[in-house]
Amino acid sequence: MRILLIEDDQKIVSFVKKGLEESGFAVDHAADGEEGLHMALLEPYDVMIVDLMLPKKDGLSLIETLRQQQVTTPIMILSAKRSVEERVLGLQKGSDDYLVKPFAFTELLARIRALLRRGTSNVNSHSLQIGNLYLDRLSYTVTRDEKIIDLKPKEFDILEYMMKHNGQVVTRTMLMEHVWNFQFDPTTNVVDVHMCRLRDKIDKQFDHKMIHTIRGVGYVIKE
Repeated sequence: MRILLIEDDQKIVSFVKKGLEESGFAVDHAADGEEGLHMALLEPYDVMIVDLMLPKKDGLSLIETLRQQQVTTPIMILSAKRSVEERVLGLQKGSDDYLVKPFAFTELLARIRALLRRGTSNVNSHSLQIGNLYLDRLSYTVTRDEKIIDLKPKEFDILEYMMKHNGQVVTRTMLMEHVWNFQFDPTTNVVDVHMCRLRDKIDKQFDHKMIHTIRGVGYVIKE
């Protein structure tokens, strides 16, 4: 799961980023509204967390622009503004939730998970399915043809990302950035090693193979 945090207060950034990464999320950060808008339009995110009082472009304008651009990613506002009118305005502009500063990290985490449960475009918001392969985000389980497949955390994250991009080629760079949260190093084979293990677990027991290598490009999963 990848989150975009658009916030200019470095204390809050450090606190939120550390907590989310410890909870298993990959976190990108933008320090102003213009940078945040650019990143939000460039990359797909699972959730965005947006401050209202941002340099260069304020949070409400940013959210309004994203919705005009048909970006449907769930958005949570973080703000010191606490009046009912301000919260209503935030929701009217296109946010999905509003959390007033100061806040407890446990509440932020609970709200993010709630957004994730209802924010996906799948009919069943906590699950992904391709053919007889089923992934449940809440119970952290994967089955194929009703057989339980035991995956390690990174294997689960890779599979989830690939299933969200069903039928699309996923490059090694995309996996490094979205699963490991750092830039691609052409000298490392960490993606290939994990993919080999994942493929062994997903496909080995079945005649029909779902994970395919696109030589020189990356990988694709399809029914």
